[in-house]
Amino acid sequence: MATVVMEQIGRLFINAQQLRQIPQLLESAFPTLPCTVKVSDVPWVFRERHILTGYRQPDQSWRYYFLTLFQRHNETLNVWTHLLAALIILVKWQEISETVDFLRDPHAQPLFIVLLAAFTYLSFSALAHLLSAKSELSCYTFYFLDYVGVAVYQYGSALAHYYYAIEKEWHTRVQGLFLPTAAFLAWLTCFGCCYGKYASPEIPKFALKLFQVVPSALAYCLDISPVVHRIYSCYQEGCSDPIVVYHFYHVLFFLISAYFFCCPHPESLFPGKCDFIGQGHQIFHVFVVVCTLTQIEALRTDFTERRPLYERLHGDLAHDAVALFIFTACCSALTAFYVRKRVRASIHEKEE
Repeated sequence: MATVVMEQIGRLFINAQQLRQIPQLLESAFPTLPCTVKVSDVPWVFRERHILTGYRQPDQSWRYYFLTLFQRHNETLNVWTHLLAALIILVKWQEISETVDFLRDPHAQPLFIVLLAAFTYLSFSALAHLLSAKSELSCYTFYFLDYVGVAVYQYGSALAHYYYAIEKEWHTRVQGLFLPTAAFLAWLTCFGCCYGKYASPEIPKFALKLFQVVPSALAYCLDISPVVHRIYSCYQEGCSDPIVVYHFYHVLFFLISAYFFCCPHPESLFPGKCDFIGQGHQIFHVFVVVCTLTQIEALRTDFTERRPLYERLHGDLAHDAVALFIFTACCSALTAFYVRKRVRASIHEKEE
């Protein structure tokens, strides 16, 4: 009996020794990363207004930038907010697919597209914030990819709002014009953002924001119009639709996120104090994620409860809308590729 007890104690001692080795194993698996640097130590293309520290060193290996997912730097929260949101979208996608036949039900295709678009823009944004610090070309490349994701999400949202959230009166006014215009404005947003970043060395920051914000604002005004009309009509008639509350908060969260995207607060008031946490762009990320999740929940409920209305309004529109989605995504990707080609040529000229 004593021998058995001693053997058990010996095993526990060995296991305790193995547990002590875990930190060393983790340290070898995740080697010490180079320290972050100040704004003066990185090229201008990586610099953000009022952010003075926490920049990652350029010209490191790709492995280094992937490992910075677990490092404290001034993009950490920007990466994780959209990465976690993309994973939540995947979970919701799986949950919805258990009750919705995306393949055989044509009226479910707009719901599939908005889920795909949401996952696309969130994952592309996370990649941009994670990997753009490698080089000047990488910075342009990954943010152009981010802009393609934004364009895809704009059209996906416009389609879903038009298909599920629209009222008959607004449908009568915009039928035939809404989706083509939404597709054009989504592409224009991608072009404006790509060109604005490409021309950023030669134009002031204010003009750069105009290239990014004006096309996006025009697109949003159109894309959200079915939702705003529905909210207005509902409250005018004494609203009893609980889903309208979701749509209202979806709009509210977007407007708050848009403010923080356009205005660098609070870091402009406290330069150097919000380098790691508290940046306006981080707050923008949080609110746009909440906005997206609220939007998905509202559209999911509309898909279930408003089927008689949208079947009567749209007929077999879904197939054409899907084709327009693919066309918009391809045009945006080609635009980003073309502008990247111009950027690459410009960088090579400077190096020569």
